[in-house]
Formats: sequence, structure tokens, C-alpha cells
Amino acid sequence: MSTDTTAPPARTIPASPAAGPGLPTELPDNAGRAAAGIAIVLVAQLMLILDATVVNVALPHIDADLGFGPAGLSWVLNSYTLAFGGLLLLGGRLGDVFGRRRMFESGLAVFTLASLLGGLAQSPEVLVGARALQGVGAAMAAPGVLALLTTSAPDQAARNRALALFGAVSSGGMSIGLLLGGFLTDVGSWRWTMFINVPIGLAVLALTRRFLDETARRPGRFDIVGAVTATGGAVAIVWSLIGAPDHGWTSARTLIGLLVGLALVCALAVTERRVAHPLLQPVLLRSRQRVGGLLMIALVVGGQLSMFFLAVQLIEGQLGFGPMQTGLAFLPLTLGIFGMSRVTPRLLGRVGAVPMMVVGSLGLAASFAWLSTVSASDTYLSGVFGPMLLNGLSAGLVFMPVTSTILAGVEPEHAGSASGLLQTFQQLGGAIGLAVIVSVYAAGAEPGQFLPGADAAFLTSSLFALLALAAALGLVRRRRAVAVLETA
Repeated sequence: MSTDTTAPPARTIPASPAAGPGLPTELPDNAGRAAAGIAIVLVAQLMLILDATVVNVALPHIDADLGFGPAGLSWVLNSYTLAFGGLLLLGGRLGDVFGRRRMFESGLAVFTLASLLGGLAQSPEVLVGARALQGVGAAMAAPGVLALLTTSAPDQAARNRALALFGAVSSGGMSIGLLLGGFLTDVGSWRWTMFINVPIGLAVLALTRRFLDETARRPGRFDIVGAVTATGGAVAIVWSLIGAPDHGWTSARTLIGLLVGLALVCALAVTERRVAHPLLQPVLLRSRQRVGGLLMIALVVGGQLSMFFLAVQLIEGQLGFGPMQTGLAFLPLTLGIFGMSRVTPRLLGRVGAVPMMVVGSLGLAASFAWLSTVSASDTYLSGVFGPMLLNGLSAGLVFMPVTSTILAGVEPEHAGSASGLLQTFQQLGGAIGLAVIVSVYAAGAEPGQFLPGADAAFLTSSLFALLALAAALGLVRRRRAVAVLETA
């Protein structure tokens, strides 16, 4: 059911003396409706992203209320990550076939219902099941977010602004989740970390059809083998990585899980070359720039999520902050990300994507290395505030250009698959980063103390950022090679 998009004629806006030559002097006819559609999609994206961390600071309260025990409590987080990361490619393809707005709405409805069930849970099994169902809904809705953003934007300038805000929401949403989770847990109950999604989800669902048009469907038979191998491969890899710190990297569980996952990914690669309507378009991986961007986003997210894990323990365990104070401690990072999102669209036009990614990666590496120097005598201001702010500014500089690089040149009919691929790499990167960091930290940890082992773990996060820098420099060499070929 389409919505009438008739709008008054474009209105001319006066040019500012400071305006650059590329800025438009007229608002497109549908600018107001498009802006509302972009805002709706970004609110949904924020809700999906912050749910990966909103329950972190509430975990002790959840354990006390439902009696999880130390072994089972991690599944409050892992069940969401596993379902979300494992089903993203499938969700992207479903959006291409059945319409991205339809899948966005369906996924959001599942997510909202699961949030209600989680808030009402009276047993560990019900809460873990609800969190897994949240992940299923997120995997259905998230791939359509980028596609709906880019199709809703009335012009290239609006598209760049939307991508900048998407990057800010995706990278800042996790720290907002800590802030919101701490606030809700302190003033109410851990259950409100779940209930808060219900009114937001219902509001977004009520407004979606009014401000967002359905995208064109891509006809063709559904790739069942591709769906099974992609989903099974992603689930096996994420499951193995989640359990690696507890069971060991050389344990049978970890090695067999990784081998099964890699075998399924190889089967996916073979299948997608032979079927007429593949789940994952091979053309998406023929661009070295896109592959480099995917590697970079995985490494950056891996470094960020691992830093979140360590910083929460540093702030709560070493500095003695409560849940709400811990959330507020991440405010410099959050403000840095959202502040940088205001300038990244202009920077992209002036200096290009690669210099922004290089500087941002260096800043991230420096912020992680700075955190590795925290000592027992440090306070929040002397040891944490500075690296948090630097991290936020640097992350804000990276996410928008790398997202733009990954999506550049993608045909409209493949936008859902490309978005699913991007977010799959984010989830895999986060799972890998967290697994590696937990293992490094555990190797040097001493019972009852945080700082032993933390310096090596923070430096490992810095290594992730330096590897992302190497990927960005690889894009520089690739673009220079292309430029030489074009001028030859």
C-alpha cells in the first residue's frame, strides 16, 4: 500500500555566504517527508543497536532476580548477538525479495513483541528465549535500514548526511545503551531495559507507512541452499567465538565449531556462483575497495566492543561507579561521535573517505593505548575522560566514510544484501574482538583485581585499530593504482 507523496512545489532557500559551491539552493519537493522517514529509520536503528549493550550494567540485578548463575548469565547477551549476527544475510535477502519496508516492519514487530516478553520473564529460559527472538527481529529489520535511508534521501547531500547519522547511531548507540541501561536500572528495574523498546517500537510502526515508501522487489526463486549455509555458517562461527574464552581456543568445541562454520561459508561461496538468484551476490565481493571496507568495519567494531567490555569493568570495579554513573562516564565518547557526525558529510566532500579513515583509525589506536596506561592512582578525569573523548571523535570520523565506501556502486536491487553483508561483518567483528580480548585479559588477570591483564587487553584493542589502519592504507594504494590505469 503506497502513500501519496504529493507535496508543494520546491521552495527556494537563500544561499549563505559560507555555503560551499556544491550545496543546493532549493529544497526538493519531498524534503520534509524524506527527513521524517530518515528520522524514523534512524530511531529504529538506534533501538536495535543499543539493545546489544543496554542490559550490560543490569546483569547483576538480572542474576539476583532470576538466579541465572555465572555460567548462564552471559547468554542474556550472547543469545541476542548469536541470532542477530547469524540471520543478517538472510534478512537482507528477504528484504530484496519481499520488499525492504515490509521486512523492516515485520522485524520491528517481532523485536517489539520479544522486548515485552523479556520484560515479563520470570525465568532464565524465558528471558534468554526473548533475547534470541529480539535478535531474530533485529536481523529482519536491520538490513533494510541502510536501503531505506538511501532511497528516502532526496539528493546526494541528504544521503551523505543520512549516512553520517547512521554511522553515529551505529557507533554511539552502544554507549547510549550503557547510559540508558544504567539510568533505567537505578531509577526503576532491569525490566525497563526491555520495556522501553515497546512504546518506541509501536510509534515507529505507526509512522512507517506514512513516511516511507516500499522498495521495488527483486523477483526470482529463493536460494534455500544459500540461506541454510549462510545462516548456519554465521551462527557456527559466532557461537564458537562466544564460547572460546570459557572453553579455550584449542578446545574441541571451538575448533569444530569454527571448522563447521568455515565449511558452510565455503559451501555458500560455491553455491552462490551457480544459482540464478543467489542469496549473496558475488558481485558485491568483486570490489577490492568494498572488501577492504568490510574488513575495516569488522576490525573497528571489534576494537570498540572489546573496549566497552574492559571500560565498564574499569569504571565500575576500579573506580567504584554505580550503574548510572558508569553510563554517564561514556558520555564524552557519545558526544564526540554525534558531534563529529555534524561535520563528516562536509569532510567527505573536501578530503575524501580514505584520509578520514586513516586519521580516525590512528585516533582509535591512540585512545586504546592511552587507556592501557591507567594506574591504580588515576581518577576518572585523569585516566578515562581524555581517551573516551578521543575515541568518540575518532570513531565518528571513521564510520561514515567506511559505510559510504562499502555501499558505493551497489545496484539498488542489491542494497538489502549489501546492508546485510555490512552488518554481518560488524557482528562478526564484534564477536571476534570480544573473544580475543577476554582471552588476553584472562591470561594476565589476578583474582579480585582489574588492572592486571587490562593493559595488554587495551593494547590488543589498539592492535585491532592499527589493522584497520592497514586496511585503509590498502584502499589508498588501490585507488592510486586505479587512477594510474585510468590515466594510462
